[in-house]
Amino acid sequence: MIKRVSGVLERVEPTGVELSMGHAVHEVLVPELVRRGLQAKLGQTVTLHTLEFLEGNPTRGNMVPRLVGFLTEVEREFFELICEVDGVGVRKALRAIVRPVGEIATAIEEQDAAMLSTLPGIGAATAERMIAKLRRRMPKFALLVAREAPDQAGPADVLAETFDVLRSLGHSDTEARRLVDGLRDVKKKYKDVQEALEAIYRQMHRGR
Repeated sequence: MIKRVSGVLERVEPTGVELSMGHAVHEVLVPELVRRGLQAKLGQTVTLHTLEFLEGNPTRGNMVPRLVGFLTEVEREFFELICEVDGVGVRKALRAIVRPVGEIATAIEEQDAAMLSTLPGIGAATAERMIAKLRRRMPKFALLVAREAPDQAGPADVLAETFDVLRSLGHSDTEARRLVDGLRDVKKKYKDVQEALEAIYRQMHRGR
């Protein structure tokens, strides 16, 4: 599976982009959220985290491989979860993700079906299915709510990875999220998970 591609951004279309890689130009489908993030990067080299799927009619043997691209690994992981919901699929998920991942994840976590129903192609019934299937898997992604804030503690991937590591060390989802949220209070950016963990445990030690 192709998990990451890099190339010169040659074109941005409503549903996808074209990347020049060597002598080939590849089409990568992107959700609206990603498209907006790429608009100002025409002519620049960009890297997208990707997943592949086959589209077409298998009974006719005309299946076409497609790439879907995201700005971060966390966005790609979130997209894959949305596609697991009955009645969604890749194309509907592409249309639906028009708002930041953190906002959608928070709505799922807080069971806000009304907000989810405003997403393109997501009606009331699908919103309820999203909540039922994904609510307990959203704390990690809800951390991305403040990703664009200038005083954010670090890149979205660092926060999400730190959350995962804390859970692997035995912290509950609630406790891991509280600890990662606390990083924002110090108004410092962390370059990697190790640095973030050291800051968290220094705070915990001072609090004793």
